[in-house]
Amino acid sequence: MQNENNKNETLKESKTSPWLDWAVKLQAIAQAGLTYGKDVYDRERYEQIRDIAAEMISLQSGISKEKVVDLFCSETGYQTPKLDTRAAVFQDGKILLVKENNGTWSLPGGWVDVDVSVHDNIIKEVKEESGLDVTVDTVIAIQDREKHNQPVYAWKVCKVFALCSVVGGSFEENIETSESRYFSEEETSKLKLAEEKNNMEQIHMCFEAARTPNWKTQICLLYTSPSPRDRG
Repeated sequence: MQNENNKNETLKESKTSPWLDWAVKLQAIAQAGLTYGKDVYDRERYEQIRDIAAEMISLQSGISKEKVVDLFCSETGYQTPKLDTRAAVFQDGKILLVKENNGTWSLPGGWVDVDVSVHDNIIKEVKEESGLDVTVDTVIAIQDREKHNQPVYAWKVCKVFALCSVVGGSFEENIETSESRYFSEEETSKLKLAEEKNNMEQIHMCFEAARTPNWKTQICLLYTSPSPRDRG
């Protein structure tokens, strides 16, 4: 499975500009209308709304309208968020990260394929990117990507972080990553992370989950790492 950089082109937008949010909402309205609308004249209007949304994105991003339509307006059916999984694998108190081809580091993971469950996708992505066989132990968090990661995408993404255990395997050459390595929490702060996939806040969250018995899944909230005093 291709990683996020290769499979999807990101559409960047200023945090202070509402254009992207407007375009996403217009696209969702148009897609739902085209899915459920029966009247031919209504469908024509929904096509126009989708076209306007594509023009808004093209104008703001500098990407050609044809490319925007291909990336942004090609889905059918009721529009729902995409799913992305990230695995937190630990060994001797250190977390596993994989090195992307652009030199950044990330938790193994990627888009959930349409014919694969979230559970199976976590296992599959770890195997593809690190060569390791893992079991999924618990869900650390379910997050709304745009509340945590930059750049903002022109589609909504739900990120699922899971704590995993290694049961076998070793790193194998692949087209997505060039290396895998375990890092301490302090060491991760010195790395160039793939911020669009995982940032330091999310890495700290994974460490906290690993050292907390009976961790409770965090649902779409901004995670604040507890102070050493709070950790006891």
